[in-house]
Amino acid sequence: MGLPLRDRQRHTYGEYLTWPEDARYELIAGEAYLMAPAPDLVHQDVAGEVFSQIHTQLAGKPCRAFVAPVDVRLPKSNEADDQIDTVVQPDVLVVCDPSKLDRRGVRGAPDWVLEVLSPSTAGHDQVLKRLIYERAGVREFWLVHPMDRVLTIYRLDGVEYGKPDVQELKGFTEIRLLPGVIVAWDALAERLPRPEY
Repeated sequence: MGLPLRDRQRHTYGEYLTWPEDARYELIAGEAYLMAPAPDLVHQDVAGEVFSQIHTQLAGKPCRAFVAPVDVRLPKSNEADDQIDTVVQPDVLVVCDPSKLDRRGVRGAPDWVLEVLSPSTAGHDQVLKRLIYERAGVREFWLVHPMDRVLTIYRLDGVEYGKPDVQELKGFTEIRLLPGVIVAWDALAERLPRPEY
């Protein structure tokens, strides 16, 4: 998948909290994936711009937007925090249920998640994390491919994601589960570097 494992052991959130802060990990079904070094500026520009737009539009509303790093703990059922074996850090997320928020981050599925793809994380985000978000019940999951200027949207249709909606990064895209909240792409797309062929 592209991201190296910390080791071959199974881990929990309780162990995760004891690890040094100089390395970031995501836990997926107990496996600790070492996150890539600091993302490049293109990644940060996309994540920051999308967060800024959504955060502004949600002002005064019950839903809240967050930008990485924020620990999102995804329990399988009612296990205690220290026993949770899946902890992810989406690039941008929206949570509409305030009972899911605590000082450590989010416990339970965010309503909306965006991941910005980079060469080192693309497989991890498109395969492993897509399955984790689907299983956890993330209602809308967006993948931004900055170099290709493409947006892929997955929406829950019952308990599974339906057929992906693939769009160019132009004009604007509405977050369906947040009526009236849009992401405008044109100014951001102009700032993205042109692919080299």
